[in-house]
Amino acid sequence: MFKKLIINITKHETRVALLEDGTIAELFIERKDEEVIAGNIYKGRVQRVLPGMQAAFIDIGLKQAAFIYVNDVNANDFQEFEKLFIKDGEEENPVEDDNNEKAISIIEKPASPIEDLLVEGQDILVQVVKSPIGTKGARVTSYISIPGRFLVLMPTSDHIGISRRIEVEEERLRLKEMVDSLRTEDFGYIVRTAGEGIQREKMVYEMGFLNNLWANIQKKYRGHSAPSLLHQELTVSLRAVRDLLTHEVDQVIIDSREGYESVLSFLETLMPSRKDSVALYEGSEPIFDAYNLEGDISRALKKKVWLKSGGYIVIEHTEALVAIDVNTGRYVGKHNLEETILKTNLEAVKEIAYQIRLRDIGGIIIIDFIDMAKKANQEKVFNALRESMEKDKSKTHILPISEIGLIQMTRKRIRKSINSMLCEPCHYCDGEGQILSKQTICYNIYREVLRLSQDVTGSRLTLHVNPVIAELLHGEERQIISALERLMGNQIVIYPNADYHMEQFNLFETLNN
Repeated sequence: MFKKLIINITKHETRVALLEDGTIAELFIERKDEEVIAGNIYKGRVQRVLPGMQAAFIDIGLKQAAFIYVNDVNANDFQEFEKLFIKDGEEENPVEDDNNEKAISIIEKPASPIEDLLVEGQDILVQVVKSPIGTKGARVTSYISIPGRFLVLMPTSDHIGISRRIEVEEERLRLKEMVDSLRTEDFGYIVRTAGEGIQREKMVYEMGFLNNLWANIQKKYRGHSAPSLLHQELTVSLRAVRDLLTHEVDQVIIDSREGYESVLSFLETLMPSRKDSVALYEGSEPIFDAYNLEGDISRALKKKVWLKSGGYIVIEHTEALVAIDVNTGRYVGKHNLEETILKTNLEAVKEIAYQIRLRDIGGIIIIDFIDMAKKANQEKVFNALRESMEKDKSKTHILPISEIGLIQMTRKRIRKSINSMLCEPCHYCDGEGQILSKQTICYNIYREVLRLSQDVTGSRLTLHVNPVIAELLHGEERQIISALERLMGNQIVIYPNADYHMEQFNLFETLNN
């Protein structure tokens, strides 16, 4: 599979698209007024400790206070940090994400309550795990991890881990022994996927670079007052180059001369051999148009996504979860109902996995597949979904199909989804997704006039409404106005007002001269 990184850089926004065989698979967006802060390290100050929530609010200098859970508070008498990287007995396989997500899991039972670990006014070194999303502040941890090209440094641990994507046991053992023999401090390290086959000299250099970086962070911590930024993560374009260029991406194409030079300078330090893989785009057509990406991005914002067979899926975002519904649509099949349903569900599985990754949907996801009578077909769909999600670097957990045909899954959320990044609630419907029907509005007007009829003393009423409603009241719903005039014995004059919301109307009483 041939992969490219297409990078579009402007003064106000940077967009990075990962293409797999010419099709956009992932999209990363960073804006000047909404920079992604995941990975940043701060000297914060405890604002408030919440024993009932076993969490605390930390002031890190942003508009919204960050929050930290008790499981993310590092203390000398806390549980051994290595347990953060042990799951199901797999000590040698820590959670590792090549997109620079935090390699941290949650400890099930903290050793101490949070009120014994933190007090208000206390200074604390924290790293952002999740950027602010909506009304939620950033989530932080005091377990620091600093990613490099080949290694992730964990200065608050002494655990050595190897990426799960490095599968050859001999290579895993070689890397672990190399790291163990080279480290001069009791620091923990994770060897990233890009570290496969790395030679000793490069490992020494990267260890020294990360250790010096940590020493500088500690020095800044001692010399700065809280709240203050001590270490800033790379820009989205440099992160993509660092995390994807060696093992996954074959070519990087950038449309900005300044961005191009920045990437080359970055590679000169980390991967000089890959500088030839970077190209400057100098075409007259915008780079995302040249690679036909704008249409795919626009479709990624639509609720309904059509399948090739004629079926479709509907993706609905709610406050608590994302619901995905599968429908046969125009597809009628060829032989029998069960076969038609199975084919639609299997086709939907591939599109769902693609859309989840492209839209960067996180949190709880509920998928409502078309009901299948045969247990074997349910297993096919479930296994197909698990297989399709294997390309996704974000951590996912998928439960088998329930008795009512639902699949429940979770996907680790680090940043805003594409939908929340590019869209905002409709100012017209206030994010409800629908407004009252025109007929309902007319009937509401009828009832409101009846309520006011007892107090009307003038000879006529003036009704101000949206032009669409005015046209309806003069036409199809004219009987409403006629009935009111007969009942009240007053004339009703309708005035259209283009500034009115569809549901808005006002009644005024007019006296005779």
